[in-house]
Amino acid sequence: MDHGTLSKSRDVLAPDGSEIRLAGRVAGASMVDCTLPPGGVSAAVRHQTVEEVWLVIAGEGEIWRKDEREESVVGVSPGSWLTIPLGTHFQFRTLGAKPLGIVIATVPAWPGEYEAIRVPDHWALKTPTLG
Repeated sequence: MDHGTLSKSRDVLAPDGSEIRLAGRVAGASMVDCTLPPGGVSAAVRHQTVEEVWLVIAGEGEIWRKDEREESVVGVSPGSWLTIPLGTHFQFRTLGAKPLGIVIATVPAWPGEYEAIRVPDHWALKTPTLG
């Protein structure tokens, strides 16, 4: 059993450029708090071995996803959730003046930065830093 409190500043910069604060982790899953600053656009990536469930908790944004069958852009705001199935290409961006905040559950647990593979961007890359 484990417990804790999120860091006040980022623990790591994700391979897509978003800021990550580590939360819980068990053998089969991990969870993080992800922030993308106002005006931010992540790098487009796909995962090699994990799937994710995202819950938007702050800000407004858009998320692009593409797999072998379909491609879409969805608008998100607090309370929105979505899935990132294995192998899905994805990219996200912040709209408005507030950071985009997302709680991400990863299954199995995040194995390390080599997990995310860059793919062609849907939007031009832009990752301003938080003040």
